[in-house]
Formats: sequence, structure tokens, C-alpha cells
Amino acid sequence: MKQFMNGIRQGFGDFGHTIATIVNTVLLFIVYIIGAGLTSIIAKIFGKRFMKTSLHKKSYWTDLNLKKEKMDNYYRQY
Repeated sequence: MKQFMNGIRQGFGDFGHTIATIVNTVLLFIVYIIGAGLTSIIAKIFGKRFMKTSLHKKSYWTDLNLKKEKMDNYYRQY
């Protein structure tokens, strides 16, 4: 009887682990599609480009355009 109960416990544990894996995979897939997919679609509609890439550039470095500012701007950063 003890072996039978241990077998049932082991079977339910394996079943629970399998169901949890399936549910987590499906939920993460849905969250990814909603998050990344909708963001991509909305960005394409509004013409937003998150990475400034071009096939004709030799380098992807951008100029930061650093220059001196007024002292008040340094004191009031936040």
C-alpha cells in the first residue's frame, strides 16, 4: 500500500511539473507576442526607428555633441 501511494504521489508530481511547463511556455509566448509584437506594429505605424542603421555607413558611432552649458543647468540637473 505504501508503494502504491508513493507511486501516485510521484505520478501527480510529474503531471504537475508537465502542466506547469506547458502553462508557463504558453503564457510567456503570449506576453512576448503582446509586448514585442504590439510595440513593433505601433512603431511601424508611426515610423519610429529604435536603431539608427544604414547600409551605407562605415561606422555606427554617433556624435554626442558635447558642449559647455550654463552653470545653472549643472546645478539643476534633476
